[in-house]
Amino acid sequence: MQRWYSLSSVSSLGNTPGLDTEGEWPAWPLLSMAVAQRRGVSGVAPPLALWVRGPARLDEAVDQAIAIVGARAATGYGEHNAAELGYHLASRGIPVFSGAAYGIDGAAHRGALSADGTTVALLGCGADVGYPAQHATLLRSIGKVGAVVSEYPPGTSPARHRFLVRNRLIAALTEGTVVVEAGRRSGARNTASTAGALGKVVMAMPGPVSSGMSAGCHALIREGEATLVTSVDEILETAGRLGAPGADPSKPRRRTDRLGPEALRVHDALSERSARPEERLAAESGVPVDRVRSLLPELELDGFAERSDTGWRRRTAKT
Repeated sequence: MQRWYSLSSVSSLGNTPGLDTEGEWPAWPLLSMAVAQRRGVSGVAPPLALWVRGPARLDEAVDQAIAIVGARAATGYGEHNAAELGYHLASRGIPVFSGAAYGIDGAAHRGALSADGTTVALLGCGADVGYPAQHATLLRSIGKVGAVVSEYPPGTSPARHRFLVRNRLIAALTEGTVVVEAGRRSGARNTASTAGALGKVVMAMPGPVSSGMSAGCHALIREGEATLVTSVDEILETAGRLGAPGADPSKPRRRTDRLGPEALRVHDALSERSARPEERLAAESGVPVDRVRSLLPELELDGFAERSDTGWRRRTAKT
């Protein structure tokens, strides 16, 4: 039976009919929004409530989830790769998040559904509104096995600004975002930029150099804002998922084993004895300073780094 319920972070609303009573509020991933907001990042305020339609528990669905986003006017190349990534991620138990739009989003959702995996659609309208209209059947399918989520009350009509606001939730609720295809100016690049500002892993898939629909992906990679990925194995490696292919279960795991390559380099550049400014960390790690600024809040959230008035220092594990 399909569930329809609402979640709230406001404890005073706990007894309101229909609101969450089972602790399904995804507090941990949304904490990145509060941290970024305190750092002065604009447009990343955490939602006060979420409306959810579907059987999936949102607090479980966000655990190590990956977002797949891209152009609405996608090419066959882009849709094929989005569907393949969605299928293989879901078949490995990785929840797939996207925005249910035409093109890349829809292909990613369909790929995950075909693998009988968990997929979650974040909407820029009420969770009961079948938008876009041609994806009404797709949304019903997602609502039967995964979740359709919105921070807007039921019945809220779609609007352009609401979809831009929605993008920050796609970035916040997932461990990493993969941009499969995107023009130079696209909502997918907006989602990727937000993910970086929240300290999440940003990845991009390359395309033909002659394709305008891959120009945004190439720019993200060239400017050091995203890591190039071409397969699910590379996505899992970059996102730092434990148990990824190639891991030896007989070897003891370190706390840092879950970090992606760039995050690990920044962590190694931190000192336990003295705080270091972001520019020095960028120079010592070889990671662009903008990317360092994105990764440090993530390291702080995971207990690997701490901020001071003069910079950042490594945080030691408590025994």
